[in-house]
Amino acid sequence: MQKTRIMLYVDNVVTQVKFWQDNFNAKINEISPLPNERQNIVLTISPEVELSFFPKSFIAEYSPEVLGNTPSLMFFSSDFKALHERLTTAGEIVDNNGTLTFNFADPEGHYFVVAEAK
Repeated sequence: MQKTRIMLYVDNVVTQVKFWQDNFNAKINEISPLPNERQNIVLTISPEVELSFFPKSFIAEYSPEVLGNTPSLMFFSSDFKALHERLTTAGEIVDNNGTLTFNFADPEGHYFVVAEAK
């Protein structure tokens, strides 16, 4: 099975990792040390998807051309309603062409969407 790894550039890697662990039952897959006591942490959120968190300070130093590009991501969940209740930043549930969705913000204000898996 092929995996998709999404790289996210954040101010606080530890806070972000805890958010995804607490709300999405994500598991740490890998921790890599980076210069100046920084680290990259990769979480598995499903068998097919991994999130790789890098500190913005590292990206600004080594790849500034990609800094500021937050991807627009939609996650599908079979635990849709429970997840909506669990996420304190969850928006209203709406019907988008027959698919229930809601948005949510992570601790740094990045917005993502969750759709009900069918």
